[in-house]
Amino acid sequence: IRVDIEGNVSLRGSGSFRVLIDGRPTILDASDALQQIPASTIANIEIITNPSAKFDPEGTAGIINIILKKNRKSGRSGFANVNAGLDDKYGIDGTVEYKTERYSTVLSVDYNRRNYSGNDIDENRTTRDGVTSFLYSEGESQRGRINMGLRAGFDYFLTSDDILSFGARVGDRTSDRDASQEYDEWTSLAPEPVIYTNSTERERSGYFYAIHSNYQHKFGMKGHELSARLSWNYRESDEMSSNALLNNAAEITEGRRTTENGPSSDFSSRLDYERPLSKTSKMEFGYTTDVDNSTDNTALFEFDTDVNDYVEQTAFNNYSKYKRSIHAIYGMFAGEYKSLGVQFGLRGEYTGREIFYEDSNDPFKIDRWDYFPTIHSSFKFPGGQQMMASYTRRIDRPRGWSLEPFETWIDAYNIRIGNPALQPEYIDSYELGMQTYFGKNLFSVETYFRQTNNKIERIRSVYADNITLHTTRNVGKDYALGSEFLLNLDVTKKWNVNLIGNLYNYRVEGTLFDESFDRESFNWGSRISNSIKITRDFQLQVDGSYRSRSVSSQRRESGFFMVNSALRYEFIQKQVIATLQIRDLFDSASRESVSEGPGFYNFSSWNRQSPMVMLNVRFNFNNNKPERRNQNQGEMDADDDF
Repeated sequence: IRVDIEGNVSLRGSGSFRVLIDGRPTILDASDALQQIPASTIANIEIITNPSAKFDPEGTAGIINIILKKNRKSGRSGFANVNAGLDDKYGIDGTVEYKTERYSTVLSVDYNRRNYSGNDIDENRTTRDGVTSFLYSEGESQRGRINMGLRAGFDYFLTSDDILSFGARVGDRTSDRDASQEYDEWTSLAPEPVIYTNSTERERSGYFYAIHSNYQHKFGMKGHELSARLSWNYRESDEMSSNALLNNAAEITEGRRTTENGPSSDFSSRLDYERPLSKTSKMEFGYTTDVDNSTDNTALFEFDTDVNDYVEQTAFNNYSKYKRSIHAIYGMFAGEYKSLGVQFGLRGEYTGREIFYEDSNDPFKIDRWDYFPTIHSSFKFPGGQQMMASYTRRIDRPRGWSLEPFETWIDAYNIRIGNPALQPEYIDSYELGMQTYFGKNLFSVETYFRQTNNKIERIRSVYADNITLHTTRNVGKDYALGSEFLLNLDVTKKWNVNLIGNLYNYRVEGTLFDESFDRESFNWGSRISNSIKITRDFQLQVDGSYRSRSVSSQRRESGFFMVNSALRYEFIQKQVIATLQIRDLFDSASRESVSEGPGFYNFSSWNRQSPMVMLNVRFNFNNNKPERRNQNQGEMDADDDF
């Protein structure tokens, strides 16, 4: 897992993955869902890069399953966290639990605010009809987000073999970006630059809620189970982007504002049945359904200097409605023979989708069956070594604005239009890995190959002088061949080293603007984490990570290096724990990218203000004791970016 300096999460170099919370889907986008969950409430994180047929095949890279903490002891327990940092960062969260032999309840609340200041540099060049237009901008920007939420859960043990669970979560999220930049604009025919100030405001907000219920029944035979789940998710989404050009007197001479809003909902259900066939084999069957509905309204406002206000341009307003239902059945067989273990699965999914657009008589429809085979195998060697191999087929369906066939202004220099004819990506994923233990130490290596068909990429082209059009297309295929390795080593009783690396060759090929292309890059990333117990209650952690450059069909992005450190001290028999974090210690995590194609060139740079300092204090109550984490997990990311 990699997190860039803007908080975007990728898994094996891909931003397309599925996020589950306690095995349940969430209506939020992957990065939003991960940022919404306080780190203090997370018990464990499962990364499933080649899921079996039991899981939803959505997402290129796999699944990240967030498992929330649950108290296993009877009685009352709880904890609270308070955190604060430089540059207007602060937050609070808390959890209380009560458990008896017949039932357990949990209630959590959280509020977190994060702000990031930085400097932006942007160079843009477009050529039309033999005339080249230039645009250079530089200035400061402020990016921030506010997350708040309330979670409640109730488990009732009907019998020793029957558990009934209910849960709910409600929350609100806001992210914004404000920037003030100085612009120089000129052309090859008029080289004298025009200088002005540009003020940009962007905001994305909305509340959400989710409710779910689970039932599990265990039959007399061990491993013989039946489970059912229902869940409902709903969210509101309001987006606003405002861009204004100011003269030397700070008066608006030209401005444009766009708004986009609309609710979305998701209903899902599943039924899973598992039955052992013998001591070494079992079968599983299941059915799932997922129904999504959303509407979207966009509006455009332009600044009128006569009335000194923004006036709605109704001719550019648009409305769309999206409906999709997915019904799936799956079956799996798993067995072991001596040191060999195998698992075979097949999942069939029916997708029905309709997209309605204003002023369109014919909706865009899809009625399609897809099939997803999965194969997993393992072999145990003497001495604790194990080899694993797997193959899965996955899908990544287009969503959101990438399907909207109308123009939406992002700001004064960028406009986007979707493509309802987009085809889903189909991914063939192969893995071969081995892990071995030597004492308490672990070494694992995994080689993987991933081929994506109908590769979807965001494409740029020239819309007008210094104005870029953004859209999405199926450009062809891409391939990723690489290896991951992990070493967890206890150098001494008080010093643990955790080293993770990922090296892969990436290639994308296809056709764009009636021309064939073939681009390739060797990418690698690594992270080393050192955890040192200075005393029984005092711990130091220092980690460093590097991410190499990468390419896509039109874009290349620079790499960056970052060092973080943390100090943790436990007071009063672990009832109070203080953690001081310093992220990007040497202010080295700047980001640069270049995009170019027929008639355009763009260079973009963003340097976040660093280092970032955060102090978190945790209070434990009653039976709640902090879990002694594996040293390779550490405390570095607690209450900050994922």
